[in-house]
Amino acid sequence: MNIENKLERLKSRYQELTVALSDPDIYSNQKQFTAFSKEHAELREIISAYEEWQKTGDELSGAQEMMRSESDPDMVEMAELELQELQEKRAELEQQIKMMLVPRDPEDARNAIIEIRAGTGGDEAAIFAGDLFNMYRRYADSKRWNVEIIDSSPAAKGGVKEIVFMLSGTDIFARMKWESGVHRVQRVPETESQGRVHTSAATVAVLPEAEEVDIQINPADLEFEAFRASGAGGQHVNTTDSAVRIRHIPSGIVVGSQEERSQHKNRDKAMMMLRTKLYEVELEAKRAERDANRKNQVSTGDRSAKIRTYNFPQGRMTDHRINYTIYNLDDFMKGDIDGVIDALQLEDNLRKLQDVAEN
Repeated sequence: MNIENKLERLKSRYQELTVALSDPDIYSNQKQFTAFSKEHAELREIISAYEEWQKTGDELSGAQEMMRSESDPDMVEMAELELQELQEKRAELEQQIKMMLVPRDPEDARNAIIEIRAGTGGDEAAIFAGDLFNMYRRYADSKRWNVEIIDSSPAAKGGVKEIVFMLSGTDIFARMKWESGVHRVQRVPETESQGRVHTSAATVAVLPEAEEVDIQINPADLEFEAFRASGAGGQHVNTTDSAVRIRHIPSGIVVGSQEERSQHKNRDKAMMMLRTKLYEVELEAKRAERDANRKNQVSTGDRSAKIRTYNFPQGRMTDHRINYTIYNLDDFMKGDIDGVIDALQLEDNLRKLQDVAEN
């Protein structure tokens, strides 16, 4: 295994932590004790698998030696069977260990806040943005995730100019982060009398939800504005100033919420959105530094990159990052998107494994 040296270093670190955690003095420093305990627990599983892999290697050598030295045909046959089983077990353990070595994005376990905005294409772009929202809502339903709309701006002829919503549940950002970017659609709009195919686009941004402990905001840096909510066709119109808009003066970031009838609830949602956007600014700086050192990567954050094309006349969806194409677009738009997400995750893991092997 070309990563055995890395595993030996991890094993040495695990042994160091085991010794450190057995020292009574460590309990006097709770911060260090907590950090050591967490690191020790994270290493335990991979070290256990590595030791099992080493043990299987020793057993494999024993079975090979038996085959060379044994003259009894029955014993040789038994050794051959054992050898085959051990080889299969060792290969499985090796693959398992490799996947454990893939660094997990610390944001993966977080909820996600998603922004969908109509791009080029006028009314058709807004309709497509609404279609994307419905696709994600159906996908969330299949995963039993909770969907909470934070802000929305309906379009006059259907769809949305923009919509911001949160998905909450288990490991949501790990799945949804692959959706960030430009989604292009090719289809005949309902308003097109001559049957010509139009090309439109919508942008999707997926942000890991930030909590209060992640970002500290100085109240003096905020400007609040309350106004009446509005919507197409008189929907969501309130008679009180319940909608809220917040501007963060140092960064210039502006967020808002008008989905709740209570100004207090809209303010809470807007503050959650502001924390998340400020947290994303910090993460972007870290990602830029990290990604500069990676030769290969699957894009998960560039909102200007065209990541996917939805071709309705051909019933085809193509993800351009990994040249992944399917021809069941109708099912895809109904929320059956696990296939492309699994493929993107697999490709990213393989590339991360390459980085692990090289470093």
